[in-house]
Amino acid sequence: MRIGIDGRYIQDHFPGIGRYTYNLVRGLSRASPEDTFVVFNNPKLDNRRYDIPRLAAPNVILRLADVPTFSMQEQTRLPSLIAKEKVAVFHSPYYIKPYRHRVPSVVTIHDVSSSLYPEYLPSVQARLVFEATTRLAITTSLIVIVDSQAAKSDLMQQYSVPPDKIRVIHLAADEFDDGRPSVLPACLQGLRYVLYLGINKPHKNLGRLIQAWAKLDVPHKLVLAGKEDLRYPEARQEVEAHGLGDKVIFLGEVDEDEMPAVYRGADLFVFPSLNEGFGLPVLEAMKSGVPVIASQTSSLPEIVGDAGILVNPYDPNEMAMAIQFALTNDSLREELRQKSLQQARKFSWERTARETLAVYREAASGGNSGATRVQGLLSRIGWNRKPR
Repeated sequence: MRIGIDGRYIQDHFPGIGRYTYNLVRGLSRASPEDTFVVFNNPKLDNRRYDIPRLAAPNVILRLADVPTFSMQEQTRLPSLIAKEKVAVFHSPYYIKPYRHRVPSVVTIHDVSSSLYPEYLPSVQARLVFEATTRLAITTSLIVIVDSQAAKSDLMQQYSVPPDKIRVIHLAADEFDDGRPSVLPACLQGLRYVLYLGINKPHKNLGRLIQAWAKLDVPHKLVLAGKEDLRYPEARQEVEAHGLGDKVIFLGEVDEDEMPAVYRGADLFVFPSLNEGFGLPVLEAMKSGVPVIASQTSSLPEIVGDAGILVNPYDPNEMAMAIQFALTNDSLREELRQKSLQQARKFSWERTARETLAVYREAASGGNSGATRVQGLLSRIGWNRKPR
């Protein structure tokens, strides 16, 4: 079978979705040598993180798609490129996708946090666009893939998606134990630290994490790593308000060759997010043998199991008590470290790839009903021409 995958999201602007797509393609290539995977990619997009040419294999074709993300060309030029490749099914790893092509379509919707927390979007217009594009992605796809049972429940609740249209496929962590050299950033060398890794959007709940950190008296630094969106200054404001400038390090984006060392160097990993479709950094930390404290909300209990400490993310006092207890109890951290390694072994990209392949085969056998159901809507808005 010939399968199309939108690889344009393997880029710096989409660190989590890019990681998912990159590792999925690698897993698919190994899991199914008899299938052909056509990966549409745009080399003009900023990409310092992923070696896309490395994806090329006897059964992986890298096809140039000079189509920017978040552009109308996704609805005009990309469908014709997909049609030209004669793929049996097309997979978009993000809800912004071509809505008009006549190939059976699969979409991955990792979470609906913007629907659960619309106040965090910058404008009413942004909320309307998110709602419209999410509903179009659901309607024009035969199958919707989500990363967890919690994400499935959110999708059903927020968008009334029938459960038989949703497939839960867990993600996996990077192969941090593959022998690659990894160097700790100079600013962390010689330090004891507690790590958070992720973006700083409001639902990540970094403000309450800082409030919890202000209550502690420990010899550690709190390291906030990951891409920083300057539209959301709450974490820096809390640091300033509590006078924690010398106790909190804003590390920013972490290079790929530094990531394993940054995880392994931490005494503890804390992830206070209010909502996660999966929570990949938590699994990466566990695979690195780092004890984990995470929120008892959304998908995180599903991923962490009994391998970490789960806390109420709305309660900085409870968060602080958990961090203090873990940092002052060596035997507990060792127990959690062993449990983390064991829990992380339950997740693999090979399993993710094989379960995703099953979805492709199901969608390919389902015809193009996902596209035809939405033709009436597209016609009403003047979008009824066939892709050239």
